[in-house]
Order: sequence, then structure tokens, then C-alpha cells
Amino acid sequence: MVRGRVSGAGRQLAVALLAMALGACAHETVRPDAHPANRGDASWQAVEQPDTVHYQLALGEVSSGGKPLARVTPAYPASRLQACVPVVEVIAKLIVDTSGKVTEVRPGNSDAAAADLRPFLAATREAALQWRFDPLQISHWSADANGESHVVDSRTEPFSLDYVFRFTCHSGRAQVSAGDKLAAG
Repeated sequence: MVRGRVSGAGRQLAVALLAMALGACAHETVRPDAHPANRGDASWQAVEQPDTVHYQLALGEVSSGGKPLARVTPAYPASRLQACVPVVEVIAKLIVDTSGKVTEVRPGNSDAAAADLRPFLAATREAALQWRFDPLQISHWSADANGESHVVDSRTEPFSLDYVFRFTCHSGRAQVSAGDKLAAG
């Protein structure tokens, strides 16, 4: 170990370096009038509307599929972030074709088509058109002479699902959520 004296110039340099290091630790004071940026999120949940029509299955028919395979969360409309309405709910009817692709998104009720909800319905439509479902399959089963069941015929059918999309906004954050019920197409 080497011992020595620190010269006056060395001491001044050390003090200057210490002052610079402490200055680097200082942080900028946040002005009280500065507001955090608003952010929005979205969620969805399946609902059954009072006018929902279901497929009527005949004796020996069984349905399967219609389950979501891929879903995209809607983006909170940027044009509405400044207003930052705490909660907005949009009901939308997703029309699903025989391949499981969402082909149309309609307002689920008259409120969903209101002018102040249009940006939210547009965000819902943009996301929901990317959703994919397991195709709805309706199979007809029958028993043979030995009493063993087997599928006689099978078909895929279009269907629709109603969802409530919930958009939330709060200073600093925003949110959207999900669920499922089948209806006839």
C-alpha cells in the first residue's frame, strides 16, 4: 500500500468530483401543475341479450365448438384519453362465420351506436374482427343395430356472440376484459 499526501490541487479536484457526483444524484422537481398522462385499458365479458336466439337441436344432435381461440384486446381510443371518462361500456354482437372468423361487429343495442360511444365501438370492431373461434359444429348421432352410437352427419353453422366491452381510464393508466355464450347466426 502506498501512502502519500494529497496536494491542495488534488484536494480541490476531489471536492469538485464529489460535488459533480452529488449533483448527478439530484433529481428534477416535479411541478405541481404537471399531470400524468392518461391511459386507457379495455376488458370484455360475454352476455346474453334478451332477444338472443339459440339453435334448436333435434333429437340426436349435439353441438360443439364455438369457443374462442384467439382474442385481441381493443385499444382505448386515443382521441378520448384527454377526457378520461372513468368507465365506458359498449355492447357488441360478434358475427362468426362457419370457419370461426368474426366477419362483422354490430352495436349490441341502441346505446352502443350513440355518437359519444362511436370511438369505443370502432376500437371494439377493429380488435374483434381479429378474433378467431373454433367453428360451431352440429353433429347428428344415431345408434346402429348393435346399440353403438356413431355420427351420421355433421355440419358447421355460423353463430353470434354478444359481449360487453368495458373501457376504463384513470390518470396514469387505462384498461379492457372477457366471457362466452353462443347464439344462432
